[in-house]
Amino acid sequence: MPSTTGDEYALNEEQKEHWMKYGFIKLTNCFTREQANKFTSSIWTRLGASPDDKSTWPTEKLNMPGHTVVSAAEFAPKAWAAMCELVGGEDHIADFAKDWKDGFIVNMGKPEYKQDDPLDYRTLDNWHNDGDWFTHFLDSPEQALLVIPLFTDIKPRGGGTVICTDGIKPIAQRLYDHPDGMTPFMAKRGTPDLPKGPERRTYWNSLVTNPEITRDESFHEAYGSVGDVYLLHPFMLHSASRNLLRTVRIITNPPVALKEPFNYNRADPKDYSLVEKKTLLDLGRPEGLPEWKITMPRERLTPARMQEALKREELERLRKEGVPVTKIEGARDLQSLVYPS
Repeated sequence: MPSTTGDEYALNEEQKEHWMKYGFIKLTNCFTREQANKFTSSIWTRLGASPDDKSTWPTEKLNMPGHTVVSAAEFAPKAWAAMCELVGGEDHIADFAKDWKDGFIVNMGKPEYKQDDPLDYRTLDNWHNDGDWFTHFLDSPEQALLVIPLFTDIKPRGGGTVICTDGIKPIAQRLYDHPDGMTPFMAKRGTPDLPKGPERRTYWNSLVTNPEITRDESFHEAYGSVGDVYLLHPFMLHSASRNLLRTVRIITNPPVALKEPFNYNRADPKDYSLVEKKTLLDLGRPEGLPEWKITMPRERLTPARMQEALKREELERLRKEGVPVTKIEGARDLQSLVYPS
């Protein structure tokens, strides 16, 4: 396997400029269609549905639990090299964040959707920042990069994730202004937890519905071919879109976590990672933030999820059908790894 830290997969200047302007890059042909097919081979049994009978499709969108993992460096070396370069090097990434799991995110649309329905990105109901398991700071290491591998072809209006590049700046500023930390839904620390509904998304919706903050041209739909991978700044606002085509969309969202927090006070500005440089640029402080530091302890949170119940249901379906979770070479049982609580 070629080195993931060598020049073969290094980002070129155009990609770096795109990152600094928009806060994301799209990489093509990071893994093969055969790899994708093998990794997703058990998905329909896990869903208890048929790919050819839409009446069996259980829901519009579903975040599936993970059962097995593969090494990102081995599965998608091109994407892995770019991930490492964006955060400052492979040695910065936490060991538990070096794998991709088969916790697929499926978007099937709804029967009532029509291909020519209007699609206004600002009215999507799922705008958010990732990271529901920790208190957020400007330098938080827990969610250092957002990654979207495409395991199916995704056409425009086919349910691809929608991102808002103008959303990075206000999120960065909000976290700069609150060195005491923010809740996962960008409220003041200590705010009572809210269900994942309109109340939780009030702040995010205030950004995406205000054209003075988020321009129309700052909204992008993440579509492409199997094997493409989108890499996004950790403060990127994004939302699941409406799958008006009703062709199944399958992605994952493997987190990239760092061993140590981001550092916005380096002696030499050239030493900032590309993620740090983009954050500083949007704050209008490319030289650094020597005055900024957190004022309260970091805190891990327990998100309200139903993954364990879904996992048990999926495993029972697989057992009845005699189908292995995945047939891909090198896949490992998720339970054999140590993940943060």
